[in-house]
Amino acid sequence: MQALLDIQAVKFTPNEPKTFKSGILSPIYIDNRAIPYHPQAWHEVIAGFQAIAKTLDFDIIAGIAVAGIPHSAALAYVMNKPSVFVRKETKEHGLKNRIEGGDVSGKRVLLIEDLITTGGSSLAGVAELRKAGGIVTDCMAIVSYGFQQAIDAFQQAAVKLHTLTNFDQILQIGLQTGYFQPTDVKIIRAWMTNPYEWGRA
Repeated sequence: MQALLDIQAVKFTPNEPKTFKSGILSPIYIDNRAIPYHPQAWHEVIAGFQAIAKTLDFDIIAGIAVAGIPHSAALAYVMNKPSVFVRKETKEHGLKNRIEGGDVSGKRVLLIEDLITTGGSSLAGVAELRKAGGIVTDCMAIVSYGFQQAIDAFQQAAVKLHTLTNFDQILQIGLQTGYFQPTDVKIIRAWMTNPYEWGRA
C-alpha cells in the first residue's frame, strides 16, 4: 500500500533494529499507529477494510487493544455495526472485563488488527472472543509480515486472515519509488528468510 510509504510509516533502521513482542529483532518496522494522524491514508485503510468486510458474514466488529481499536471503531461506525474491543489482559478494576463494549455470545465477530507478525496477539484475541461465546472465523489486518509461523497459526486456529497489503508488495513499491535501495531490500529479504537468526547474527 503506497499510503504507508507516503506517510513514512515504514521505518528501515538496520543499525538500530526494533524488537517485536515475539522477541524478533527487525531492521524494518511498520508504525501503523501513525495512520489516524493522516486522514487521507486512514480513509484508504478504512475503505479497504470495508470492501473486504462486505464479502464476509459478521454481526460485530472487534478490535485488538490498542492499535486495532481506531480502525475497528471507525469501520464499525461507517458500516453501522456494533463495536467491541479486546484487552490484552483482564482489567483489574471496574467491571474487570477483557472484552469491552457488549456481549458477543452467539454472534459472528470480525476481528481487526493493525499488523500481523507471528499472529500471537491476534489469536489470543480470537481465543478470548470464543471463550465468551463469539464465533470468529475471519481476521482483517492492514499488513502481515508473511511469516510462516503466522500462516500456520491462523490455519490451526481455523481463522482466515485478510490483509490490505503484504510485506512483499510494500518492498516492491518501495524499491520502484526509491523509498528503498536495492541494498536495503537485500538486507530485509535476508531478515525475512530467518528473522530469529538474523537478530542473533
